[in-house]
Amino acid sequence: MQVALEQVREDGLAQLSTRRLGQRLGCEAMSIYHHFPSKAHLLDAMVDHAIATVELPAAGIDPVARLRALCHNYRAMAHRFPALFPLVAVHRLNTPTGVRFIDAVIALIQDVEPDRAAAARQFRAVGYYLIGACLDETSGYAKGPSAAEPVSDAYIAEHCPALMSAAPYFQRQHWDATFEFGVDAMVARFTCGATHPRTNDNRAAKAR
Repeated sequence: MQVALEQVREDGLAQLSTRRLGQRLGCEAMSIYHHFPSKAHLLDAMVDHAIATVELPAAGIDPVARLRALCHNYRAMAHRFPALFPLVAVHRLNTPTGVRFIDAVIALIQDVEPDRAAAARQFRAVGYYLIGACLDETSGYAKGPSAAEPVSDAYIAEHCPALMSAAPYFQRQHWDATFEFGVDAMVARFTCGATHPRTNDNRAAKAR
């Protein structure tokens, strides 16, 4: 698995194959199946390994501080495994390691928001933000697919003044501040109590 992670880091996820992995290991591709029943099982193990490196903040500290720390720890994982992260992002995490991680994150969010419906929405919102931000930083922006004939800087300067003024702040040196801005916005929304959206059950209970 470690050699497969090295191959993905160097050559990209699309280039991972049991044949190439066997060449790196100095063995026949079929020998790999003694360790993993299929390539899918190997990929699951790689995703599990990445997820297992996300440090879950210790209990006993402020729940909001724990949520912030989790966001940063997840982002750090994405940057440790940038070539693998597109798979992590869309994997269902329905392995034992994956579901335990999901359960731990939901439990952490429930410490911030005890209402189960609101906590479920917050869990999804955190996932939307983290996956989007991490994909953008590891695979998107200047690394993403480009137009066959991209516009020039001169075209942008002439026709897209808002983009031109914002572009300097899209650079890597601003990523930390941008990520923290997003985390601040999420936490502010999650902790504003009175503005949590009511569920239909809550509204019905209030009407009664």
